[in-house]
Amino acid sequence: MPLTISSAPQGFSAFITNLGIRDTTDDFVFIKSSVPCVADGVFTQSLFAGPSVTISRENLKDSQAQGIVVISKNANVANGSVGIADAQEVLQLVATETGIAAHNIVIASTGVIGRRYPIEKIRTGLLGLGKKLTPADFNAAARGIMTTDTVPKLATRQIGNAKLVGIAKGVGMIEPNMATLLTFFFTDAAISANSLRSIFRSTIDKTFNCLSVDTDTSTSDSAVILANGLAGEVSEVDFASALQEVAQELVLKIARDAEGATKIIEVTVDSAINYAQAKKVAKAIVNSPLVKTAVYGADPNWGRVAMAIGKCENEQQINPERVVISFDDVKVYPSSLTNENLEQLRQIMSKDKVDIHVSLNIGEASATVWGCDLSEGYIEINGKYST
Repeated sequence: MPLTISSAPQGFSAFITNLGIRDTTDDFVFIKSSVPCVADGVFTQSLFAGPSVTISRENLKDSQAQGIVVISKNANVANGSVGIADAQEVLQLVATETGIAAHNIVIASTGVIGRRYPIEKIRTGLLGLGKKLTPADFNAAARGIMTTDTVPKLATRQIGNAKLVGIAKGVGMIEPNMATLLTFFFTDAAISANSLRSIFRSTIDKTFNCLSVDTDTSTSDSAVILANGLAGEVSEVDFASALQEVAQELVLKIARDAEGATKIIEVTVDSAINYAQAKKVAKAIVNSPLVKTAVYGADPNWGRVAMAIGKCENEQQINPERVVISFDDVKVYPSSLTNENLEQLRQIMSKDKVDIHVSLNIGEASATVWGCDLSEGYIEINGKYST
């Protein structure tokens, strides 16, 4: 259900438009808080991180921000010093128009790598921005940050008197940490910088960092949260729970909309020695091209899951004789499957969400990760992405 202006967190305004970056759809989003916000960000670990990432990391060192600029359809990556200068100019243009210091604005970009911003179009399009701000339409913002996404991604929660909204884009180049992913969270809850940082980073680690589409990590991943405090203090426990729910909802929407995907894959590994081990095994399964294609074709070839677990050769504590593998509630290993069981497994794998469960039976830790199947559509999209 679309978010209405009245049900959005208070104090946020926006300017959303088409600057002609690549096509006629909206490609520029600026969201501003009426007051400075407590803020935090998590970014790509790529060695080819773009200027938007490096500048935003620096701007968030003081845990404060008052606005976010997003340019879609152009990543502004691998353009050398001119790319840095272009990103800095965009921030200065917005700062001049709004009166917010450039170092209090976060910038994010997504799209084709190796191409400069059409800076003249941006200069022209941002004239008068400060007078064009209207109450934030987060639905429009979610559309404005899209590239190859087919649907906008938005989720909301109420926390006492406060509201939380999250928007995201990303359907490919996803793994191991976040994605060609932009995700932004806005709340009018009051929360300390230290608490926000701790809660936000834990949430990202257990949601967006547990998402995989194609094992390729982006140069531009950016996850940022702004909390302006206008609704007053809230329970930190309730805030953490709401943020987790919103982030996980966005993750599932990304997995469902992933490039060429027809099904979501959810993998849970439990009874592991620790969380890192559980996550490693789960990622090995969800990342396997053979598991992905089996899910796509509803092929009850469960042995591919066993194969994927076996690739974790450094996890010497894992004993195949103790492992249990299930699809939904159908145990496939250890088991002697009949033709009837295989048909049941085929039906499970024909669903739009396929749940795979693995118990290692060597500890008490667990992890859940999400991904998608692999179809011809992925090749079709990415074989022609820049053209």
